[in-house]
Amino acid sequence: MSDAVGTGWPPAGVALAPRGRFRPELVYLGWRSVAEPDPGPPPTPPAVAEPDRVSQDWLAAQRYEQARLDRPARLTGAAAGAAAMAVTASWLAGWLSSGVALVTGGAALIAAGRAAAELWRGRRALARQLRAEERRVGEFRAAQRAALTASREQYARRVRDWQQRAAAAARRPQWQPVTVPATVGRIDIAGGTLAGWSALLATLAGARLAADGDVTVVDLTEGGVAADLLTAAHHGGVEPQVWVLPADLPRLDLGTDFEPELLADVLARTVAAAGRPGQLPRHDPARDAALLGLVLRALGDGATMAQLAAGLRAVGQLGAAAEHLGSAELAPEQLARLAAIGGRGAGQFVVDQAAGLEARLRALGPLGTAPAARPPSRLRVAWLDRRAAPLVAEVLAAYLVIALAETLRRNPAAVVPWQQAIVVLGAERLPADVLDRLSDTAEITGTGLVLGYRSVPAHVRDRLGRGDAAVAFMRLGNAADARLAADQIGTEHRFVVSQLTDTVAASISETVGGSYTSTVGTADSAADSLSATETAGRSRGRGSTRSGGFAPFAAGGSASRDRSRSAAWSRSVSVSAGINAGTSWGLSTSRAVGTTGSVSAAAQRAREFLVEARELQQLPPSAVVLCRPGSGGPQVVLADANPAISTLPTATLAVGEPNGPG
Repeated sequence: MSDAVGTGWPPAGVALAPRGRFRPELVYLGWRSVAEPDPGPPPTPPAVAEPDRVSQDWLAAQRYEQARLDRPARLTGAAAGAAAMAVTASWLAGWLSSGVALVTGGAALIAAGRAAAELWRGRRALARQLRAEERRVGEFRAAQRAALTASREQYARRVRDWQQRAAAAARRPQWQPVTVPATVGRIDIAGGTLAGWSALLATLAGARLAADGDVTVVDLTEGGVAADLLTAAHHGGVEPQVWVLPADLPRLDLGTDFEPELLADVLARTVAAAGRPGQLPRHDPARDAALLGLVLRALGDGATMAQLAAGLRAVGQLGAAAEHLGSAELAPEQLARLAAIGGRGAGQFVVDQAAGLEARLRALGPLGTAPAARPPSRLRVAWLDRRAAPLVAEVLAAYLVIALAETLRRNPAAVVPWQQAIVVLGAERLPADVLDRLSDTAEITGTGLVLGYRSVPAHVRDRLGRGDAAVAFMRLGNAADARLAADQIGTEHRFVVSQLTDTVAASISETVGGSYTSTVGTADSAADSLSATETAGRSRGRGSTRSGGFAPFAAGGSASRDRSRSAAWSRSVSVSAGINAGTSWGLSTSRAVGTTGSVSAAAQRAREFLVEARELQQLPPSAVVLCRPGSGGPQVVLADANPAISTLPTATLAVGEPNGPG
């Protein structure tokens, strides 16, 4: 897969690790978006008002009023002036005598002077009134300036406070881990797509490895779900061991050291389980175990699965007698002992029984024929190749789980819970008795167990969440399964899906991408490229390295592992960097965060939904509805299993109390 260079994530100067460390007493399943106080919009600046001035309308009104008051004086002055001019003209024309003209003209001039004095006093009164109004308006203008200065200072303080709150909100963690206490021994996962399981496995197993734990993954989905986990482990300095079956059966040592009685029991239950789960077995495990025990004792110590198959063919009289006598797998003395199996009256029954066992166990013929020697790894993955024949895949799936449970049962209980973790994906393919045996063994030995069911058939429905187990529901495609999940979760819960969860879900393909390669081979390298896209590609091959045992908890396995390599996973930065750089989840998260323009915008609320069947069928691939036990009763939390969330600067490993049901 291509690297995340150029995607705009992570921002410059941001460490590729969440704040804190993974705690071994917790099992990490995803991330929860924390509802933090929003600083809100920035403060609104104060409005700048126009300073007060003398109103021109008021000024015009005052002048109009004064002109109205001055009108009598103006008329009087005009009349007196006209009279003086008329008297003067009449005196000059000789019409009036000098005395009369002098008296009359003087009276007119006196009246005009009085009118002029009255007009002057009115103008002075108006000027005083205007000056008083100017002083009053000036005082208001000064008060306005003082109020504006105070409001600007207050606005500056509010802006500083808002900037501090916004900076604190940006630094405050917005993603907290969703965990289950290690006292819960089993986690059942119902529903989910291959892409969702890939994200959940990378988050869960990566955290266990970071806490210096051991993880064993058995992938029965034939979809390469562990591809993202392997990429992250490789970037984190842990070299995983991978068995791609059936091609790597010669290098798988699981069960090869069993005693004949235990091996016969395991193989008999494998044959009985290699059918449709929930149906009655067509083989009687007790009878089959007895016959297999007789054959193994006849073959002697150190018998291989190929010899066992040849012995069953001899007992079942498959092929000509000359073929058995010349068989390269069996010696003459072994054939002689095998010929004595059966007894009187049991001939045809034993023949049919041996033929049926050989038909099933033929798929295990190459088991352990070319064991490899390599220092054990803390991450082991065994998965079924999708190109394997269906009957072969059924036998391999049953044998892997049954033999793994018996190997675990033969060893002492773990001192620290979940120090050893087993993840079985596609567990709906296993019958009820195999699931019960594995669950009981994990509980007795203190081993953490994760069972993933893509569907919920009847025998799974009766065991989902049974005992002290947490249940996680992912996208459920089947309507009946969705209704079952809604009833178990409780329809009163309301959840909020983060915008980041919805955005990344839109860019993740339903087909798990990446590459998977066997790391336990001794043959020359050979690869077969299947497909390749920008975010999804698959390849398969066999490398030239050698590996150790599949079960690290076998006798001496746990004590002899290379403890010096645990330092590579003592910090979460390696897991986060690997996921961000090399997986489709990291690339898609990079694009989702880059398109928002800021990290905080990527964690905004997207949509709310109530728990109901239709909504559970539309969950994003990485969404997980977790029902976990708590001190006050069961707790229901919505989480995002996207492993690349750990690279966000707003992610923290500090575990807080859940804020309500969502």
